[in-house]
Amino acid sequence: MTVTGKARIAGVMGWPIAHSRSPLIHGHWLERYAIDGAYVPFGVRPEDGAAALRALPKLGFAGTNVTLPHKVTAFETVDVRDAAATAIGAVNTVVVQPDGSLAGSNTDAPGLLAHLQAAAPTWRAGAEPAAVLGAGGSTRAALFALLEAGVPEIRLANRTREKAEALAAAFGPKVTAVDWAERSEMLAGCGLLANTTSLGMAGQPPLDIALEDMPEGAVVYDIVYVPLETPLLAAARARGLGVVDGLGMLLHQAVPGFAAWFGRTPEVDADLRAVVLKDLAP
Repeated sequence: MTVTGKARIAGVMGWPIAHSRSPLIHGHWLERYAIDGAYVPFGVRPEDGAAALRALPKLGFAGTNVTLPHKVTAFETVDVRDAAATAIGAVNTVVVQPDGSLAGSNTDAPGLLAHLQAAAPTWRAGAEPAAVLGAGGSTRAALFALLEAGVPEIRLANRTREKAEALAAAFGPKVTAVDWAERSEMLAGCGLLANTTSLGMAGQPPLDIALEDMPEGAVVYDIVYVPLETPLLAAARARGLGVVDGLGMLLHQAVPGFAAWFGRTPEVDADLRAVVLKDLAP
């Protein structure tokens, strides 16, 4: 792959930034499709986020991904936002428009839904209630995605009930807050459980929840991908439930930005997954 003076340039902005797998993902696609372009990580201190975003058109960037701690700053800085970003209150993908304005989107929601549908094709959004654990940005993305897909009812539990209640109020009557102590009982009749907390992540406590009340054919989705097989997914697999790990969301959320910046919709396939898994290996 040759990068010329006509190359399209995009990147990922965060502080710190060395941990990001986005350069690996986008670099794989650039090489695979022989695109004249580059994707670079750039560390931007929290106080410099807005200035860095406004400089993108002047520097010739096609756009950027945005990671912590700049997602809210990006939301406040861009000129237009999509529906997902507006509902979630954060922007993770910025596209420089032909007139130099900045368009912001949040691709976590469509990324989550695309991965869920690809990994669990038998799951039907309109058939049964869903249960969601958490109250952070990923939780907001999950709520938006599931409601957009047509889930009729969402039961939401968080260790701090007040946060769950605030989210339920923000997302409307189809979302109901449930006490954390009742997280196992709320799974009765649910066709999907989505864990959007850090519980089960390497270095964090495991998620203590009983899956016995989930019906046959239900799906358990864990956004954690380190480790890839969390105790929650292992328990779901042992029960014969469908399992969806968190790595696919990371891969699928990258698709819309790449398509906008480089003019080609990339494929999330086994080759890409293998590349990222190799990088994640200890």
